[in-house]
Amino acid sequence: MVSAAIGNTMLDGLPRTMWLAASMLIGVALFGAGTALAAGPDAPAAALHAHYAALGERLNNNPFRRALTLDSSESDNEVKGDIHARIDYPFSTVRAALNDPTHWCDVLILHINTKHCRATADADGTMLAVSIGKKTPQSIKDAYPIAFSYRVVAATANYLEIELHAPEGPLSTRDYQIQLQAVPVENGRSFLRLTYSYDYGTAGRIAMKTYLATLGSGKVGFTRTGRRPGGAPEHIGGMRGVVERNAMRYYLAIDAYLATYGTPSGQQLQQRLHTWFSATEQYPRQLRELDRTAYIDMKRSEYQRQQAVQ
Repeated sequence: MVSAAIGNTMLDGLPRTMWLAASMLIGVALFGAGTALAAGPDAPAAALHAHYAALGERLNNNPFRRALTLDSSESDNEVKGDIHARIDYPFSTVRAALNDPTHWCDVLILHINTKHCRATADADGTMLAVSIGKKTPQSIKDAYPIAFSYRVVAATANYLEIELHAPEGPLSTRDYQIQLQAVPVENGRSFLRLTYSYDYGTAGRIAMKTYLATLGSGKVGFTRTGRRPGGAPEHIGGMRGVVERNAMRYYLAIDAYLATYGTPSGQQLQQRLHTWFSATEQYPRQLRELDRTAYIDMKRSEYQRQQAVQ
């Protein structure tokens, strides 16, 4: 179902109030450094490094079994998922791997709902024509097309920022944003932020409520909202649950792509598919949809179709 593809505040580690206070103090310190710093070209990288410092405890102590935080929010007409992660890849690899629109198609196709992706460029800029559909095999003509503009905001020796934006999506959804920011950090690693958000209108709200009351009624996100009588954690549901699941799927696709970036080309696809699936299996309550064989077979076929078209 297309709606399932449209789409924490993790309170482990620092309490929310302390985290907000630390962020405010960092903001004040940066402001006090002078207007020139705030307006300068290095300001986005400095801000991301400040987030890295503020999130230290949450990155090291969380339920994800990796250096990662996931936050989400929901307003009257928007949902957003925000991931910060420290990854064991040098920044030079991250920049080379993700500063290329065709590479992004290889990333996006790993997501279970992505049926096709094609990068094109002309005088008006670079576009990613993406088809979103079911979690099972599906023809491109039956999937929903979303046209993302691809923009390199910055690609320097110490900072990378990529933006994907689509003004329209299925069922009156709109203003899709996928934003990646990355900086180098200590010990040859990198720190990145991945933001995934979209707006929705009345039709989109109705369609999502229908999905959440039927096929998606038992699905949850990652934010812990309490505990069940037996002690098991309760997790967020609804629209925030949807956006959290998909933000994580996109992040794991990026991580799987980076993990296989330097391997021989003939081995990359198979390794990527297994890496992505194995990562999602760490969170079966949220992300399990197919067994490994079904996912691998479907994605291999979709990738071959994608390559043939391009």
